[in-house]
Amino acid sequence: MAWLATLEMDYAVSHGKSVVHHRHDGPLRVLRSLYPEGAAVCHNVLVHPPGGLVGGDTLDIRAHVQAGAHALVTTPGATRFYRAEGAAAVQQTRLALDAGARMEWLPLETIAYSGCEAHNRLRLELAPGAEMIGWDLTALGLPNAGLPFLAGRYTQHLEIPGIWLEHGTLAADDTLLMDGALGLAGQRCFASLFFVAGSPIARERRETALERTRALIEAHPLAARCGVTSPHEQVIVLRALAPVVEPAMQLWQQVWRLWRAHFWDLPAVAPRIWSM
Repeated sequence: MAWLATLEMDYAVSHGKSVVHHRHDGPLRVLRSLYPEGAAVCHNVLVHPPGGLVGGDTLDIRAHVQAGAHALVTTPGATRFYRAEGAAAVQQTRLALDAGARMEWLPLETIAYSGCEAHNRLRLELAPGAEMIGWDLTALGLPNAGLPFLAGRYTQHLEIPGIWLEHGTLAADDTLLMDGALGLAGQRCFASLFFVAGSPIARERRETALERTRALIEAHPLAARCGVTSPHEQVIVLRALAPVVEPAMQLWQQVWRLWRAHFWDLPAVAPRIWSM
């Protein structure tokens, strides 16, 4: 029996504090709001008690951040797409930011198990003056646990309407894509980290971010398989390939700290759940 879970979050400023109002249907929850860096930033952890999706399951996540509010959202563990029989499993996320809003979308990795039929969709809608930092890390199978990605398909869709659109499908039996030099080159983790603005990012601000990010990644073991660029004046994106998730996540957290300081003049206060 397929499960449909929906979650709606609405962030606003109340008496100088970023607060969230939420409602859910099905097995998807928001843990209580935390304020490890003061009232201005609301930290939330999303919990999916079943722990994964199988064929026919759908997670539908929607967040709206009102003017002046700042939300940081993460998860306690990986999103898992298990082997599917027939229908695809779907996670669809829509994040909408009003002018002057900030958001950090920082879920832990997504794992596509062998035999899955998975669709992962993320849509970002930012009004002029809104800004966000987000990331996506996907692992194909668990090679170190003896569970390689030998069958199935994983489709990913990332969209900023009118600005940026990426849509692609990875099939386990596509050896040219999985192992070819112009594909994943045998790597089984691919990741993107992005800074997105609702208005053009000033050239000097963009160039400084690119320079500092390149200097940071040059000293990292993944330097040969990652790069940062600005494909649009409202987007900066860092991409990497890695054999497993851990080195990519380590680098992503380092760059997140760098971008938080550069773009928002904020120290990096990591969600408590990351250290558990």
